[in-house]
Amino acid sequence: MDKLPIASERERDHEHRDERAWRDQLARAITSLPALERVVSLTPEERAGAARALEGGFPLSITPYYASLVDPDDPACPIRRQCVPHTAESVEVLGDLRDPLGEEANEVAPHLVRRYPDRALLVATDRCSVYCRFCTRSRMVGNGGGTRSLASLEPAFAYLAAHPEVEELIVSGGDPLVMKSERVAALLARIAEIPSIGDVRIASRTPVTLPQRITPSLCRALRTHPCVWLMTHFNHPRELTTESRRALALLVDHGIPVMNHTVLLRGVNDDARVLEALFRGLVRTRVRPYYLLQADPVRGTGHLRTPLDVGLGIMAALQGRLSGIALPKFIVDTPNGRGKVPVGPNYVVRREGGTTTLRTFRDELVDYIDPPA
Repeated sequence: MDKLPIASERERDHEHRDERAWRDQLARAITSLPALERVVSLTPEERAGAARALEGGFPLSITPYYASLVDPDDPACPIRRQCVPHTAESVEVLGDLRDPLGEEANEVAPHLVRRYPDRALLVATDRCSVYCRFCTRSRMVGNGGGTRSLASLEPAFAYLAAHPEVEELIVSGGDPLVMKSERVAALLARIAEIPSIGDVRIASRTPVTLPQRITPSLCRALRTHPCVWLMTHFNHPRELTTESRRALALLVDHGIPVMNHTVLLRGVNDDARVLEALFRGLVRTRVRPYYLLQADPVRGTGHLRTPLDVGLGIMAALQGRLSGIALPKFIVDTPNGRGKVPVGPNYVVRREGGTTTLRTFRDELVDYIDPPA
């Protein structure tokens, strides 16, 4: 691929300022109960949940930027529900799993998970800028391991080189974009040495929780591999701020396609009008809504999950109201690592003798007739 132009001295000065901005956000992240109480009027349940998190539970960390999106006086705030701990996290319900995606059982090399024939997932770090309370990997993120060194990832690279049928690699964590740009570039350069890996997906919530991290130098680092996609995670239209839109525009303008996973969450976005606004907003920033994900049955997240019928009803409500470019697939990542399954409302009313009766979004019944065999 063509190399991007080398940054000018003036551009380098801007980049140093940009580096300081996102690192300052991490340095000032809310990681203690007193710091949290300074920005949020906590309920007793939130205060007890934060204390539990700080005593060795799933960690607390919220960037000042993301905290600024929280309504400090409303416990039902959709941003607050995503990032402020709650005592409900100590409650296990039927179906809860410590490792809902069966990643430990499908680890084929240290830090490398393979659940599909053609793709694998590389855990590059356990760190995030914000620890979302519905996190699929709450069992391991923030556990002190930090960034995985390239040396520690060599067994994973060796496995990928020995299995050329694996053509796609998802780099995740934690959040790989909390690593330094140089580290991101070095990782992607090493992956590029494996010829069978045709494309790389970076899973990152930094455009949502730390948009200051999306800088020109990071975008150049992401171009180190010839085919990189960014998969991000906007869950509510309130997250589409001026800062996050700037970050998304920078990525797309550097030739990095961006797609979005939205997690369906109780009290956050379990409403068709909210998701319609989110999906329209994403398309207007040139981001494709890719999946609406049924929340994984992670231990202690029952208060944030919705019944499957809620998602089916939302998809039925959005069909016909949104164009195909703005309408994601509704996905269940089946428990114990059996893979993703698309689900949706049943529009087929009956099939008989080559005629299929379909129900449209206007609730009309229309026959589709097959051609002669």
